[in-house]
Amino acid sequence: MANEFTANDILEIAKKIEINGAKFYREAANRVTEEKHKQFLLGLADMEDSHEKTFAAMQANLKGSETAATAFDPEDESALYLKALADTRVFFEKNQPETTMKGILASAIGAEKDSIVFYLGMKELTSEKMGKSKIGDIIKEEMRHIQMLASKLNEFKST
Repeated sequence: MANEFTANDILEIAKKIEINGAKFYREAANRVTEEKHKQFLLGLADMEDSHEKTFAAMQANLKGSETAATAFDPEDESALYLKALADTRVFFEKNQPETTMKGILASAIGAEKDSIVFYLGMKELTSEKMGKSKIGDIIKEEMRHIQMLASKLNEFKST
């Protein structure tokens, strides 16, 4: 497996994380009873869908060196490894008995923070010529998610 990841590799993970995030928010929407909370969570799921499309577009616009493999990988093990990371690191499937909006938001903030930490680590494994700056764009998107979630969570401080 390559020691260095390309922007293409990172964007592939980013897309999977967004897909997992959308699933997380849709499932959370099914666990809350208030319609306004359902709608907020479904809106977040739609944002995750939109971000997945954004990352796909970023991926389509990568230059040659940003997509080039850095090691021989005929079995596509790098892609399988990256998929496993995305599936287990951020928004992974687990038993989430949370039914309160406050609990769901706290879990979501934790997952978004995990995604930022993950991307920061991956950014260190990606050289400038392989598209390191693209990873910064992903991190900024995830930071916006946290701001939105934290703002909503603040509404529940007194409860």
